[in-house]
Amino acid sequence: MESLVRFLARAGSFPRRHAETLIREGRIRVNDAPALSPSLQVNAQDRVFLDGRLLSAEVIKVYIALNKPDGYMSDLKDTGGRKLARDLIKHDLRLFPVGRLDYHSEGLMIFTNDGDLANQIMHPRYNVTKEYLVKFKGLLPKEVVTRMRQGIHIEGELYQAEAIRLVKKAPANVWYSMVVNEGKNRMIRKMGAAVGHPVLRLRRVRIGKLRLGDLNPGEYRHVERNEII
Repeated sequence: MESLVRFLARAGSFPRRHAETLIREGRIRVNDAPALSPSLQVNAQDRVFLDGRLLSAEVIKVYIALNKPDGYMSDLKDTGGRKLARDLIKHDLRLFPVGRLDYHSEGLMIFTNDGDLANQIMHPRYNVTKEYLVKFKGLLPKEVVTRMRQGIHIEGELYQAEAIRLVKKAPANVWYSMVVNEGKNRMIRKMGAAVGHPVLRLRRVRIGKLRLGDLNPGEYRHVERNEII
């Protein structure tokens, strides 16, 4: 036996407060009767419905690819009142971001409720690479590109690019493709600053096998796990 609100949190990945709201709004039925209390006890034989849809006790894994625009926070909360990338996704499930992007960075983010996938994406030992398009200030000399590939020590940590190549060169518009297999905080921005070529713009275009594709800023789509790794 468990409380109805706990069942909803587990089966639907709903935050507790949202689950309580669903019950108050009369959208939850247990067997053939409306649920009137979050503390109502349910067991494995009970059938719980949300808006007429049967909820399974088995947690459904969800994977969403989002094109995060500039000016959005990757965190699930922000006390400063800034816009949240999570709010761009119209989904009731409790999802968390994998591979965060800082406030001014753009591009591919994954939101999921699959903790195992998150661990595989973020831990270097699984070698799930991420690709970025990076606009540095100025053209990178060959020796700087070599340093980035070999690794740069910053504040006692090694920051290293698996690959870096020039993809667009114009007088005031130099872009590189940069591949890394780690998710250190502000990694590419720190590397650019360390070699004297600050990052002017940063867009993630790939995580594992999953590419950003033609998603416009602020758009998202559901994907399958095997599209990612």
